[in-house]
Amino acid sequence: MKSITLDPTWYVNDAAFDWLYPERIQQLSRQHWTPVEVAKKAAKFLASEGGKILDIGSGVGKFCLIGGHHFQEAIFYGVEQRKELYHFAQAAKELTAARNVDFINGNFTQIDFADFDHFYFYNAFFENLVEDGHIDQDMEYSVSLYKYYSRYMFKGLDDKPSGTRLVTYHSLEDEVPPSYQLVDATVDFLLKMWIKR
Repeated sequence: MKSITLDPTWYVNDAAFDWLYPERIQQLSRQHWTPVEVAKKAAKFLASEGGKILDIGSGVGKFCLIGGHHFQEAIFYGVEQRKELYHFAQAAKELTAARNVDFINGNFTQIDFADFDHFYFYNAFFENLVEDGHIDQDMEYSVSLYKYYSRYMFKGLDDKPSGTRLVTYHSLEDEVPPSYQLVDATVDFLLKMWIKR
């Protein structure tokens, strides 16, 4: 069987990685997809004990693919409700031949948190609070949806056992239960690492 050679240049920086996607998707990268260096730092923290890691609102799969490439002892899952973005994630997964990455097309409220060990969250709910800067106009946006999603995630995380790891990026922290202790953060406090007590 012929082996597939992974192109390491994809993982060098954001511009290189974003070439995996069409130009329209590349243009959304700076505002909506996790930067390469942030993804590596977050994935290192989450994958330190292996296990199943879920990216809530995974978009085109950038975090999962970068995490999966650098930390092969863990399995990275992404859940994304937009079918188009899910398809771009699947296509990028095939191009990179990622074996420890999987994507789910659906709303994260259809996911059982018990199936996963650790979680990554680049504030996917924030779109509901702003008037512009949306990925598309295909979704319904509202403050009540933001609150509903935040409460749902809060409960899912709160039900997890002690030792569960969580990384948030650009979060307002409405979804983080007080049972999670902040253990590390970047200087700008945009990326935060948590462990459930």
